[in-house]
Amino acid sequence: MPKPNTASLRALDALNFCNAGIQTGLGPFMSIFYTAVRHWDPGQIGVLIACQSIAGIVLQSAVGHWVDETRHKRLITAVAGTIIGLGALGIAVIPSYTWQIVVQLLVGVAITVIPAVTAAFALGLMEKGELSRRVARNETFTHSGNTAFAVAAGAIGTLLALQGIFYAAALFAIGMAPAVLAIREEHVDYEAARAGGEGPSDENGEKKRSSFRDLFRDRRIIWFTISIVVFYFSNAATLPLVGELLTKAQKGRQSAWQIAASVAVAEIVMVVVAIYSGKLADRWGRKPLFLIGFAALALRNALTVISHNPYYLISLQAIDGVAMAIYGVLLTLITADLAKGTGRFNFLQGAVQSSMGLGGVLSNALFGFIAKSVGFNASFWGLAASAVAGGLFFQFVMPETKEEPQEQQPDEAEREKETARSAHA
Repeated sequence: MPKPNTASLRALDALNFCNAGIQTGLGPFMSIFYTAVRHWDPGQIGVLIACQSIAGIVLQSAVGHWVDETRHKRLITAVAGTIIGLGALGIAVIPSYTWQIVVQLLVGVAITVIPAVTAAFALGLMEKGELSRRVARNETFTHSGNTAFAVAAGAIGTLLALQGIFYAAALFAIGMAPAVLAIREEHVDYEAARAGGEGPSDENGEKKRSSFRDLFRDRRIIWFTISIVVFYFSNAATLPLVGELLTKAQKGRQSAWQIAASVAVAEIVMVVVAIYSGKLADRWGRKPLFLIGFAALALRNALTVISHNPYYLISLQAIDGVAMAIYGVLLTLITADLAKGTGRFNFLQGAVQSSMGLGGVLSNALFGFIAKSVGFNASFWGLAASAVAGGLFFQFVMPETKEEPQEQQPDEAEREKETARSAHA
């Protein structure tokens, strides 16, 4: 595989940076906007947010399979980024609730492309042994972009208008198109990008890929998928619940800076932790690091019950930053470990992403109900207990996936020669 030049790697950095708009701009700020500007009730808002999540759950695996098969990864990324950008504009300017459902579904479909292609480019551009470093760099640029966007969104939402947040999100998303098109086609190894095998090629020059049935006969994949469901189940509801606490006494634009601060604190920590997570994943292995992520989730939710002071709640986002930075790096690395030689990396990552979405939907539904019925602290205790249970499951069921370096063995013929020399002597 040709060595990628600096321009292609920097283009991948830019792609991950621009990815920030869809993670931050179309997430925590939507509830504020729909409440303060559109005056829709929590039930209506919940349906809109669920539309985006459900689209991901249903289509993520199929999109991953498509990304495995296609060589037009740059083109579909550019199209997806443009659709997401137009969707962000639609959130700001379309007043119809029905059309907002359509917008959320389209954005949800387009978003499913982004995790698959960014991970595929990491595999396809890097040499063996360099993946951990590249994945950590991807996460570092994504979280840097998230931080930049959160600061900009907080300023725009507080000083100008809440609609301005989504104009900024559109700029970030549309920026993915020129970024990905700057990646040089000849620098991408498309077989490596799907974690293909090293055996003989078929008549089309492609390596044989494992069947879907064979893929899921690997019990490690089942255990890892369950672990991801529990991890996200233990995390997804926390920020929305904290957001509700923060906005109880604040309305609209006045609460935008608090949500922005919550996101920014977590993302700044993620930048630092992501840098070291790639190195530690190679040095310690994947398993110990992932257990630290579960522990961070449990600690963060348990500490939330101590006080609901806004500044205290915002500061706790630093612990969430530790958990999610580790998760972001290991999600790709462990999936790549499990998919090695199968040619199904992006499909498998899509299946795992779908399980993540399922965990998120269940988390928001259950713990949102508990918060309204019993109280916020009951939800936070439940989230903490779920994280502890998930960590124990991962510890006792999931094996380490990082391959140990094989010791160099002398060639059989050389050993025979050495034996013969010894006998002659």
